Amino acid sequence: MAIDFYDLSGLGGRRFSPFGWRARLALAHKGLESGARVEHVRFSDKHKLAFSGQELVPVIVDGGTVVSDSWEIARYLEGAYPGGPPLFAGPGGEAGARFVAAWTDSRVHPLVARCVVRDILDAIEPEDRAYFRASREKRFGAPLEETVANREETRGELKMALYPLRKAVEGGGFLGGAGPNFADYAAFGAFMWARVVSPFRLLEADDPVYAWRERMLDLHDGLPRAEPGFPV
Repeated sequence: MAIDFYDLSGLGGRRFSPFGWRARLALAHKGLESGARVEHVRFSDKHKLAFSGQELVPVIVDGGTVVSDSWEIARYLEGAYPGGPPLFAGPGGEAGARFVAAWTDSRVHPLVARCVVRDILDAIEPEDRAYFRASREKRFGAPLEETVANREETRGELKMALYPLRKAVEGGGFLGGAGPNFADYAAFGAFMWARVVSPFRLLEADDPVYAWRERMLDLHDGLPRAEPGFPV
């Protein structure tokens, strides 16, 4: 039975949620993504998620099991599909991935948002734009245009914040070692978020994080690279 996957969607079906990408790549890691039935959810489609008891994507439905939140989805897939490649490789790997996810959420996402949040407005359906502007301007306490006005400076802050990731991948490979694990997907979702919605360049080509991102884009037969977006 195919898994139903509810994911955030913008213009042309572009899927830009960093948390959606975490779940999508976890599914691909387990060999389940290509067979999943995708339900595109726009900001105005929260009613589609009522069955899950909350309003946020991603959500998967696997038979009679409903799982929301990208972290819980990864943990569920690890337990339900033990025959596939491991997402965590044991309790230590799970703890490490949890740390990377929390670091990304608290340090990386706010800086990426201050670089690309205005561009998201142009990547979503017109009927969603008033809601998105109002909700994000309330969150940031300023118009979207003001939030991104200093994004060249913000990019410098992001470069410094990425130091732990840079040191971990500067020798090549992945956070998971020779191959990726959920720690990689947790960090990489932030870059897919930016790539799908914005032409703004977050990374310089000589940055080891840039090289890691290129390796990530080629994973799973180039699944991330094939998503419509900006080649930056």
